[in-house]
Amino acid sequence: MRLATIRHQDGTRAARLEGDDYVLLDHSDVGALLASGDDGQGGSVRVPAAGASTAPLVPHPNKIICLGLNYQSHILEMGRDVPAYPTLFAKYDGALIGARDPITLPMVSDRVDWEAELGFVVGRTARHVPRQKALDYVAGYTVINDVTVRDYQRRTREFLSGKTFEATTPVGPVLVTPDELGGGEPDLEIRCEVDGEVMQRSRTSDLLFGIADILSYVSDIITLKPGDLIATGTPGGVGDGRDPKVYLKPGQTLVTTIEGIGELRNLCVPEPRS
Repeated sequence: MRLATIRHQDGTRAARLEGDDYVLLDHSDVGALLASGDDGQGGSVRVPAAGASTAPLVPHPNKIICLGLNYQSHILEMGRDVPAYPTLFAKYDGALIGARDPITLPMVSDRVDWEAELGFVVGRTARHVPRQKALDYVAGYTVINDVTVRDYQRRTREFLSGKTFEATTPVGPVLVTPDELGGGEPDLEIRCEVDGEVMQRSRTSDLLFGIADILSYVSDIITLKPGDLIATGTPGGVGDGRDPKVYLKPGQTLVTTIEGIGELRNLCVPEPRS
């Protein structure tokens, strides 16, 4: 099954993708659908997928948890040691945008970087989940770009300030349930392009800490809830790891693709000056 949150009339609606249409469901978004326990099979009103505007997959998750330093190639390019445990940080929901919404480049920085990532969404309440059962708690997978303001990220030892700038993090376009990706840990090509130039290309099976590792570890720290969004980390090829360094500029288009899930396509625009 493929689920999305689409903009509809005066708000958003959860929807199931069927062929060329979205079937509207009786929930405001995918997070609300998962929290309700609904199986997503209902609905009768159809809207063409081609004309639909996708909102952030889960617009207001209880938690957005992200991993840094989770591909060997990225660890090497950033000159960091291989971590013994997952490197966790968080975002706030104001950072989230839809699959084709513009990315706002903040006026306070010209060092905005791309980070293509596999995301997953928690399907049911999870606390102290053993690794061997962790995949049972995954509702599905999506595409994320953890767009990062590098100079703010480095102002302190904590990542947060560079990771949660407003309207910078596209998520979507759909949630793909694990059965559609073969079950188990997904092995999918992940790719990022800037104005058609491939900047990142890897496979999600190259994660240092896999999906089951991450969910189990985080569930020992805090109770995970349906709709919680987790970004698993980025492979090598970010702009900040290049020589010379390269950053996003207004007018550029950032395209993030994961095999079997879909594509984010986001125009970079400058933050308006009031």
